[in-house]
Amino acid sequence: MAGRGKSLGARTVKKGVSRSSKAGLQFPVGRIARFLKSGKYSDRFGAGAPVYLAAILEYLSAEVLELAGNAARDNKKTRIVPRHIQLAVRNDDELSRLLTNVTISNGGVLPNIHNMLLSKKMGMGSKVEQES
Repeated sequence: MAGRGKSLGARTVKKGVSRSSKAGLQFPVGRIARFLKSGKYSDRFGAGAPVYLAAILEYLSAEVLELAGNAARDNKKTRIVPRHIQLAVRNDDELSRLLTNVTISNGGVLPNIHNMLLSKKMGMGSKVEQES
């Protein structure tokens, strides 16, 4: 009978470590793996694929949130609203190219006045003042 039985003292119970914490990520690697499987994108994919995808999504989210936080601070606000996300994305060249066909609800548009609509007298007056 030695060695048999269910004494917890002899056996150490290991606690599971998530794949997110192993990879040092905040985004859920297991959930992304589940979505990849259920999405039928491929019959098979490697163990590193959901980790890599989670890292990419986390990086993009952090980048957008940092720029949106800067936009909120510039507007003297403490809360990020869709307008700040729109300003952040459209003022960044790479993010703007990535999200070209994306409409951000309640984001508005970038403040822009076409050069043709600006009065020519203001432009002339500034040149005259510079020459004097």
